[in-house]
Amino acid sequence: MIKKVLIANRGEIALRVARTCRELGIATVAAHSSADRDSAVVSFADESVQIGPGPSRDSYLNIPAVVEAARIRGADAVHPGYGFLSENPDFAEICAAEGLTFIGPPAEVMARLGDKAVARRIMSEAGLPLLPGSRDTPDHPEQAAQVAAEIGYPVIIKAAAGGGGRGMSVVHDPDGFERAYRHTRSTAQAVFGDGRLYVERYLASARHVEVQVLADAHGAAVHLGARDCSLQRRHQKLVEETPAPALPAEIVEPLCAAAVRGTLASGYVGAGTFEFLVDGEGRFYFMEVNCRLQVEHPVTEMVTGLDLVAEQIRIAAGEPLGYGQDDVDPRGVSIECRINAEDPRRDFAPAPGSLTEFTVPAGPFVRVDTHAAPGYRIPAYYDSLVAKVVVWAPDRPRALARMRRALDELHADGPGVVTTTGFLRELLDHPRFVAAEHDTVLIESLTR
Repeated sequence: MIKKVLIANRGEIALRVARTCRELGIATVAAHSSADRDSAVVSFADESVQIGPGPSRDSYLNIPAVVEAARIRGADAVHPGYGFLSENPDFAEICAAEGLTFIGPPAEVMARLGDKAVARRIMSEAGLPLLPGSRDTPDHPEQAAQVAAEIGYPVIIKAAAGGGGRGMSVVHDPDGFERAYRHTRSTAQAVFGDGRLYVERYLASARHVEVQVLADAHGAAVHLGARDCSLQRRHQKLVEETPAPALPAEIVEPLCAAAVRGTLASGYVGAGTFEFLVDGEGRFYFMEVNCRLQVEHPVTEMVTGLDLVAEQIRIAAGEPLGYGQDDVDPRGVSIECRINAEDPRRDFAPAPGSLTEFTVPAGPFVRVDTHAAPGYRIPAYYDSLVAKVVVWAPDRPRALARMRRALDELHADGPGVVTTTGFLRELLDHPRFVAAEHDTVLIESLTR
């Protein structure tokens, strides 16, 4: 039984985890930086402990400080949220060595799937379709260029240890390949501490569709349906919805079945997400596995009625799922919009500052996950996410109408503060999105 959880994260996800823990009767410890000492989760949690100064490398990414905070506060489990240490197998392994339950997949599974080249091999052996590409990580740009020539341009160069939309470059012709390769390798080394790369065919126009899975340590796994995450900029998602619109069952069902097959083949345990690209002919291709809770998990919760954080905790405590695929019954449509402190008119540059006004929408079937409030200062150290607005409705037209109304109600203002709210409101009216004919390059085409 898990009795006390240290939350090794910040912002809305830290508060969201703390709320589920309170409902389950589990005590919480908020680990925070000096910049977040007055944050919402610090006030909400049962205890708090400062783990370092503002910069994340000295606080939320400081493994010894996080583990020591759990030890001195008597926590018996750690929830990493998303980002920061959530997909760090070394952190998961250290937690286990210190007698802390890591609320996520086992370290060895995370290490295998976190290496994108290894994950491709595992999924290929499990029968999941892959885009043509390298089966390993070429050591030299000449070797990688040979792979690109064989599979045909355009190609995408990806960091083997990458994630979060970072460490990747699209190359359209051989002339730009070596420069892009060296730049991506340098970025991967700086961001992930691992410069290994792989190459695969790039689909210029595709849908980004992902499948939420849950798996216990007793060999059971289910999927919770497919989410569409195609509206993104620089590989960062802005709008997500479930079910994936305009995808027929003859595509979605085998795609979800493939995700479950990959879950079992990899020995995955916990909540995870399988990401796929779907081309214009309805063919789908495995991309990667996210070994953590996704930012967009609320849309799945809204249609299934499952609390994914509670499921994570139950699985980490060794409990069986207790239900099968036939027991999962998604209903209706849910859409999420990410409200970021960014200025769309300045190429989405960060726009932090102090919130003098912050009014969130309400009403039937509207959920807002946020840590912000009037007077809150948005720090410049971290991700620009301020809030997630999530709606549910029986069908997509009504869900879109509800989201439009919700965004009209949201007001976030203050010196220096600009958010993506207005841009998202316009995006919801774009004819291609309304008709569910959007793809991963729609936003880029609008902001060139």
